[in-house]
Amino acid sequence: MGGPSRRVVRKFLPPQHGAWAMLLLPYLAGVLAAGWRWWDLPLLGAWLSGYLLSYFALQAVKTRRPGKFREQLTWYGAVTAAFALPVLVACPRLLLLAPAYGALIGVNCWYAHRRRERALVNDLVSVVQSCLMVLVVAVVADAPLTGSLVPFLVTLLYFTGTVLYVKTMIRERGNRVYLVASVVFHVVALGAVAPFGLLSAVVFAALLARAWVLPRYPLTPKQVGLAEIVASALVLVVAVG
Repeated sequence: MGGPSRRVVRKFLPPQHGAWAMLLLPYLAGVLAAGWRWWDLPLLGAWLSGYLLSYFALQAVKTRRPGKFREQLTWYGAVTAAFALPVLVACPRLLLLAPAYGALIGVNCWYAHRRRERALVNDLVSVVQSCLMVLVVAVVADAPLTGSLVPFLVTLLYFTGTVLYVKTMIRERGNRVYLVASVVFHVVALGAVAPFGLLSAVVFAALLARAWVLPRYPLTPKQVGLAEIVASALVLVVAVG
């Protein structure tokens, strides 16, 4: 019985475990900064199912075989619509953010079409998409966007640095250009968040240390991922502290 179940999971869930942190951290930071509203629950459903829909849509663009992913696109399209439509009816102001998301997804589609979805620019575009959720939650809560700017900046700096750091650990291991870029960016990020308080400075100093030290060690992707779970929890505390 385990075999068919695993096949179903592989068919409907992408093998991108790090993506869940990029989905949940900005959402949680937004909720904690702007305050909980009942509409945040269907918003979360739309956010998660929308990611799954976009993943398989980009796979269809990449492979030029949309029929191969028809089942996933149909299911996730229906689920995303079921969650998103009530939120949009209750909060039509969210449509003001649609052009930004449309432009960013367009960049993703271009890279997928060229089969370069692992390109650095494409990764950074995905980071911006993810972090904008902090502002989406604020709009749903009808809260001032100014109160969500610090969580937005903190998560944006963290995930941008993490993209560079993870590349030095896996796909660009041994690439000195990426290592220097990662360390320099983490120094800039530390300088940017230090005025927010001692905790912010300590956490981002730790992120800088991991970006400098850990690429010297042959950690597995699983070990890198587990470490980032801890880092994400600390960043969440900083974002809403």
